[in-house]
Amino acid sequence: MKTLLPVVLLAIATASVARGQDNRALSSTESASIAADFANTSAVATSVKWSDNFLWLSAQPRLKNTLSLAEPGPLAEPAEPSPAPDPRYVYGSRDDYRWQLALGISLVRFRSSLYYATGVGTNTSITYFTNEWLGVEGNVNTAFAPTINQNQHIKYVSYGAGPKVAWRARKWEPWAHTIIGGVHILPQTAGFSQNGFGLQVGGGADYRIYPHLSARLELDWVRTHLFSAWQNSAQANLDIVLHF
Repeated sequence: MKTLLPVVLLAIATASVARGQDNRALSSTESASIAADFANTSAVATSVKWSDNFLWLSAQPRLKNTLSLAEPGPLAEPAEPSPAPDPRYVYGSRDDYRWQLALGISLVRFRSSLYYATGVGTNTSITYFTNEWLGVEGNVNTAFAPTINQNQHIKYVSYGAGPKVAWRARKWEPWAHTIIGGVHILPQTAGFSQNGFGLQVGGGADYRIYPHLSARLELDWVRTHLFSAWQNSAQANLDIVLHF
């Protein structure tokens, strides 16, 4: 009996040791399997992650292009505003300048009961148009004739103002006017004044060369009262006209 007890204890101890070794081997095997599984899982995750990155990188240009279509492009520069139209200078359908300044040469044929004279001088007139056809004109004419009556020079000056009516076309501008004013003439005759009344009625035509420049031809009948009598004379002017 005493001999059997140590044998039983030895068998139990041997079995325990063997079981512990089996458990330890199983544990090592499971650990290796788990490690392998973890490694495989990491590799797969890494592969998936790398694959995802690759897919993201390969898709990025397409995505960028897609986004570029959706995103608004750079704002276009605002168009420059159209320039304001030039101001109208007269009323009505014609767009032209209100003021006209005429400068030119005047030829005057003066006739009276005392003497006749033909003088050459200057013509100056300025006109302001109140609408497209009606203006107000101021006018000054001079003329200088050869000597008469013992080396006495004839000097003639007329001045006045009045209405002017014009048909203001683009190139040609025919017009008519009436100037009421006075006249001054030399030489002085005995018993008579150098000054008298003057009436100028006539017209002409302007030809537009440039928007601010025209050429003018004018013919007038001149009615004066000098030397206690009425005179009928004539006048012709050749001018350049400035528009402003």
